[in-house]
Amino acid sequence: MSDTNQWGDIAQKGLWNNNPALVQLLGLCPLLAVSGSVVNALGLGLATMLVLTSSNMAVSLIRKTVSDAVRLPAFVMIIASLTTCIELLMQAYTYELYTILGIFIPLIVTNCAILGRADAFASKNPILPAAWDGFMMGLGFTLVLVTLGAIREIIGSGTLFANMHLLFGEVGRNWTLTLFADYPGFLVAILPPGAFIITGILIAGKNVIDKHLADKAAAQKDKPVKGSKRVRTTGKIA
Repeated sequence: MSDTNQWGDIAQKGLWNNNPALVQLLGLCPLLAVSGSVVNALGLGLATMLVLTSSNMAVSLIRKTVSDAVRLPAFVMIIASLTTCIELLMQAYTYELYTILGIFIPLIVTNCAILGRADAFASKNPILPAAWDGFMMGLGFTLVLVTLGAIREIIGSGTLFANMHLLFGEVGRNWTLTLFADYPGFLVAILPPGAFIITGILIAGKNVIDKHLADKAAAQKDKPVKGSKRVRTTGKIA
């Protein structure tokens, strides 16, 4: 496989074919718990992406020096250390958002998607492909998280991009879009049951798209090539 194909294949797997949230169904606890708004989802998604990318790089660096006996404990220690660094950064620069996300920032350590990529990919590949894999997997997880947060915020509160100043400072204070005036709100969308329902719809939508693409590819494969001629056989032996 050429380098270009390798990078493209890694990106396609992270964003779509092997998306941690829609295909692997990993990290669903924070996905469902804190995705009630875009700012919460984006904050947790960026934190997870940073930990995933940096942990993949660190694991790739030590892949030839760590024995199989201590491989997994070493990976967990790396992930825990990097999660602590991200946690301290959020306490320093986005403290209010950090308090809202609460226990789900430290729980990044237990996200199976991060440990899974460290063991399945980073421990077997050089640093650059490992970093790219971590970034794309983290980006795929973040995109699903933000999409879920946007849908829940719109349905639940009638707004979009509310409280973005928690992540971007005062420049984001006026980013709120009020989509429905005097909207009474829809509580179920903000609560965990609403997250389960909307996540199920997103997964079902992805499956429908995948089936449509597979059927289209199969139809293209069976379609005769334009300009080709069928050879007529007479059954005679020369």
